[in-house]
Amino acid sequence: MTSFDGLAPAMAKALEKRGYTTLTPVQVAVSDPAIGEADALVSAQTGSGKTVAFGLALASTLLGSEERFGRAAGPLALVIAPTRELAMQVKRELEWLYEMTGAVMASCVGGMDMRTERRGLERGAHIVVGTPGRLRDHITRGNLDLSDIRAVVLDEADEMLDLGFREDLEFILESAPEDRRTLMFSATVPKEIAALAKNYQRDALRISTASEKEQHVDIDYRALLVVPADRENAIINVLRYYDAQNAIVFCSTRAAVNHLTARFNNRGFSVVALSGELSQNERTHALQAMRDGRARVCIATDVAARGIDLPNLELVVHADLPTNPETLLHRSGRTGRAGRKGVSALIVPVSARRKAERLLQAANLKANWATPPSAEEILRRDDERLLADPLLTDAVTEDEAATVDALVAKFDARQLAAAVTRFFTAGRSAPEDLIEVSLEQRKPRERTEGPFPTEPKRPREGFGASLWISVSVGRKQRAEPRWLIPMLCRNGNITKNEIGAIKMQPEETYIELAADAASGFLDRLGPGNMLERGIRVTVLEGQPDLTPQPYTRAPGEKTQRYDKPVRNEERRADWKPRGEFEKKGGYDKKARFEKKRDFDKPEGAAKPHWKDREDGGKKPAKPFAGAKPFKGKRDDKAAKPEGGPRKPKTRKPDRF
Repeated sequence: MTSFDGLAPAMAKALEKRGYTTLTPVQVAVSDPAIGEADALVSAQTGSGKTVAFGLALASTLLGSEERFGRAAGPLALVIAPTRELAMQVKRELEWLYEMTGAVMASCVGGMDMRTERRGLERGAHIVVGTPGRLRDHITRGNLDLSDIRAVVLDEADEMLDLGFREDLEFILESAPEDRRTLMFSATVPKEIAALAKNYQRDALRISTASEKEQHVDIDYRALLVVPADRENAIINVLRYYDAQNAIVFCSTRAAVNHLTARFNNRGFSVVALSGELSQNERTHALQAMRDGRARVCIATDVAARGIDLPNLELVVHADLPTNPETLLHRSGRTGRAGRKGVSALIVPVSARRKAERLLQAANLKANWATPPSAEEILRRDDERLLADPLLTDAVTEDEAATVDALVAKFDARQLAAAVTRFFTAGRSAPEDLIEVSLEQRKPRERTEGPFPTEPKRPREGFGASLWISVSVGRKQRAEPRWLIPMLCRNGNITKNEIGAIKMQPEETYIELAADAASGFLDRLGPGNMLERGIRVTVLEGQPDLTPQPYTRAPGEKTQRYDKPVRNEERRADWKPRGEFEKKGGYDKKARFEKKRDFDKPEGAAKPHWKDREDGGKKPAKPFAGAKPFKGKRDDKAAKPEGGPRKPKTRKPDRF
């Protein structure tokens, strides 16, 4: 039994034919006869049936008391959507909903042939669906006449403003008649949407469904914590574990889309890409491949995936975290539509855990925190799918009987089972082995008397049998564990877990090594026991005296660096200049300067130019004295004969 009270008979029949038994909350709220012809600002979740909702709301405005439309002339309703895919989807939905009313639909979207759209508008249409930019082009060229418009619908109004269509929307709304009905549908209602509704709607009703305030019950949100280096491997394991009929992987950039597409193609996934750099024809073929089953994974950017409606979309993977809660809701809203279940998986690097928690809190969502599926879990899931496959339970037909008998006679049951397993796993990507990540929450920091929080130190576990060594640098040489430990690990082929206590002294440093690693450490250093930069290692007998020895730097004492040789003061005292001044017994700077200028020249020699002046050279001469004054730039154009040959201009070739 169905209940479509208050709806036009044609609408009710179309819904029954489509398989509808009940209406969603937003559809019930918008189609309520009590609303009448009032404007409305409707907010509801993505995937809640908004297209059918405004289709039902338009019926009373466009048809009135009639059951069918008359001859198509100027458009009666205008539906504006943010993207080409969403506009075409809205058109398909309205076509089956208005199938029994004789409505004629037309589309005006970017990327399509404008001449074809112009001819369709000239033939007449009752409802026109389009994107803001293309609709404005048709209005400006005189192809689209809005004088008969009775209603305008703005679908995904918040997204249109985010994409920069505010001026186009204002131009279209101002071109439509003032007594029109305006319906605005939006997932969220920020202040920009409220301002737009205030300017272009008259006493609009604010309709907010209950599901808007609650988490989408048909979507299972999962936050998967991974090491940053395992991000792509985690996505592969998620795709393998859920084995969804259709899945979308969202990336933040086109470069990331191209990279993941190439990576997943190499791993055997049937993948298509969807980004802004693709043409309309390529985008249409990609979506059709997903609907036909030729592709199962779509890798897309946020803008390119606006309004995508794939009937069998079961999984949404956020390869890059969304930048805001609205984007998270729009991405996840691609699945869990029309009562179907879906999974929204966020790939969260450990360094971005707090960011993901704030994002989920701002979106009012509760996610299940976990780690990505491991290789063992994926293989167990494959075994469950194989055992539940209907091919193993279906009865043998007559056409198959002869082949089945021949196989049974030639091979034993175990060999046949192995063949079935190989056929089932053929073409499936092998799962990845991921690095384990702990899901334990960080403990809250303890406050101290100081202004900054400090974490309590954890007691170190017993180090076990050990050997003490001494290195020939200490506090005087500015030795620090942050460069000593990597040097020991690098030269002695050990890990930091095999290094125990480190005690700094003024001239040396005592270091504790694990006993089982000490022999290999010393063999690696060689007979000289040298590390780097002249640092020597000495093996100590037993545990040294670990009492801290005070070290006070003397006034004026310079700290000796381990990587700089000590200056040899004796050698500095014996240093003599080389060259011709060394032969004369020393370096006389004044004598060399006088020799260089050599003003005592014989009579008759050329005098400096400044001594020829009237003042006898008492004042310092200006630079370039005696040079001709600068007369300015010569006008070459005036000197050239009119119409004479000119040097052709050259242009550097463009780089691709």
